[in-house]
Parts: sequence; structure tokens; C-alpha cells
Amino acid sequence: MKAVILAAGEGVRLRPFTSSRPKVMIPVANRPILEYVVQALVENGIRDIVMVVGYRRERIMSHFGDGSAYDARINYAMQEKQLGTAHALLAAKGMAGKEFLVLAGDNVVDARFVSDLIGVEDGSAISVAQSEMASKYGVVSLDGDKVTNIVEKPTSTQERVVSTGAYRLNSSVFELLEKEASRGVMSLTHVLGSNLRKLDMRAVRTSGKWMDVVYPWDLLKVNAAAMTWAGLSIEGTVEDDVILKGPVAIGAGSRIRSGSYVEGPVVIGQGCDIGPLVTIQPSTSIGDAVVVGPYTHIFESVIMGGASVGSHSHISHSVMDEGTSVGPGFMAAGTTANVRVENEFFGLKRIGTLVGESSVIGAGVTCVSGTIIGAESKIADHATIRGTLENRSIVI
Repeated sequence: MKAVILAAGEGVRLRPFTSSRPKVMIPVANRPILEYVVQALVENGIRDIVMVVGYRRERIMSHFGDGSAYDARINYAMQEKQLGTAHALLAAKGMAGKEFLVLAGDNVVDARFVSDLIGVEDGSAISVAQSEMASKYGVVSLDGDKVTNIVEKPTSTQERVVSTGAYRLNSSVFELLEKEASRGVMSLTHVLGSNLRKLDMRAVRTSGKWMDVVYPWDLLKVNAAAMTWAGLSIEGTVEDDVILKGPVAIGAGSRIRSGSYVEGPVVIGQGCDIGPLVTIQPSTSIGDAVVVGPYTHIFESVIMGGASVGSHSHISHSVMDEGTSVGPGFMAAGTTANVRVENEFFGLKRIGTLVGESSVIGAGVTCVSGTIIGAESKIADHATIRGTLENRSIVI
């Protein structure tokens, strides 16, 4: 059996973290989301994989190559324009084989999630799960395990069974995709929902892990959950008087300097320089080549590769993208806040600051909870920032 992974989209609601990468390549616990999908397939013996790529596809193709590093055989199908998930799957026609799985590349899943779907003996199947955010997904109506209706992103619903975006299908679906595409229907949920009588689709309630990153702050929740899957080892240098408590992973070439306190789960990448006298608390991931100055406190945050954090900084419930630099005395505390994304307002119980890639933030800057700073922005010393700044904003 082959698998098709849909990985062509941008992830508009995840800006600024998709400015130069597709959503599937955002790191979670220091690994791209898409890696979790590939690993889950390989652990189930599915090594023939077709990735449908589009937006910033070079980031995916250069990372995964032919798949040999992952014990897989990866081929690529191109979706030149991101017109929808049905259109994306249609790009894999002729490459998918007679029977195949379809998975979303932007969900963090485990091997059990895939094995549940493989366990269907014959026919079409859809993986479903309970969700409190049903309005953001395809809501599935059931008669026993038979799917009777699929409604994509309903405006209101009391149903809580949703599609995870994972299917077991056969090659006959491509005829349906082409027929619906001629009518302008580009959503896979719509195509399948309109043809349930022909498909005779069953639902599989997964017992595996399935986590979707819909909004930027979801990275914090998913990152924390993925920590439990991370391989934990100490390959770097830990100086005297450093306290490591709980599950902590430290990559090769990294140095944790004297007097620092690290309480896991924490993942620290390769080539980092941390401390001295730095406190890193649970559910924090730090990417490769990150520098953290002395007397800094980081809690439940994602600091991506190549970032630097000045001394005496406080960062909690925050995400800093690749190459971001913040000066000493940076304050980004996580508290309650109202955040707007695409004209929707969200009341969040705990959120710090979300900083896009290659932004440069001066000394003594304070960010009000819920602040979003676009990529390649420049913030002068001692500024107070709130709200949302677009990419390449300048604050003087």
C-alpha cells in the first residue's frame, strides 16, 4: 500500500511562521511536522510515499530528498496553484496505486493513528476523532460506523465527531475528483461528502495521537505534547553546577553553562550556547545554534534555530522563529489576552509573544501578552509592543 501526503498549502492562519516555509515544515519539538507523518507511515511498513507539494516546495524537497534517510521512497507531485485539497490529491493521479492512504502533512500523528486506518479490511474509510473545535473541521455524521454525511467547517454544530483529514481510498476516487473539479469543487471534504453512496465509506475512531496546528498559539500545545515522543539524551556539554531535572535532551555541540537549571521535558538542539545562570522550564524546545544569555528565564516556549536571546530576559508561552534576535531585558510574559487572526478574535488563557523569523528586537523591549510581530521586523530599544505588526515592520 502507498500513501499520499497532502503538503502543498501555506497555512495562512499560521502567519508569520509560514512567511518562508509551508506549514508542514514548522518545527515541533525540533522536528518538522511532516516528519511525524512520514515516521508514522514507515513504522507501519508503508514506505512508498507520494508528497503533494506546492507552496515553498523547495523547503520540503531539500529536507526529505528521495526519502532514503527516513527508510522510505518518496516521490513528489506538484500542485502548481493551491486550489484546494481535492485538487491537491488529483495531482497524485497515476502515482498513488490501486489502494492508498491519504494523510494531511500538517497534522502531528503517531504510528497507532496510521495502524487504525490500515486495519480497515476493505473499502473506503475515514479517520475520525472528537474535537471541541468542530467548526474548524469537517463534521462527520454516522450511522454506526457508516458515514452518512460530511459537512466542512459548519457555522454551527453540536456534533463533535470530526474528520482528521486521513482516508483509505482506491483509484476510483480520481474519477470523482475530476468530475467535481469540472464543476469547480476543489475541497476533498466536499467531494467525498457528495459521493458517499458510491464510496460506502466507514469511519474509524482512532486511538492514536492526532494533533492539528490551526493557529500560531497551537504550536505551544502541540510542542508540549510532542515532547513525550522525543528521544531524550545528553550529547552536549553540561558544565559543573548545572541542574537537569526530568526528561531533557541536549544535542551534540551544545553547552549548558554553570549555574543553569533545566527542568524537562525540554529539548535543546545542536550547537547551542546556554547560560550561565539560565532557567529553562518544562515544555520548551530550543532549536539548533541558539544562544541564550545569562540570567534569562524561558518557560513553555518554542525558540527556533539560529535565534539569540539577550541576558536578563523573560520569555513564557511564546514562539520565536528562526534567526530572531532579542536584546537584553526582553520581556514576553504569558498571561490572558485577546488575539485577532483573520478578523476572528480569540480569548486566550495564557499567551506570550509570537515573533516572526529574522526579526531584530532591541534591549529592554516589553511585549504585551498576545503580541504578534511579523517576520523581518525591527524594534528599537525600550519600546513597548502590543497588537499585531505586519512583516518588515519598523518601530523606532
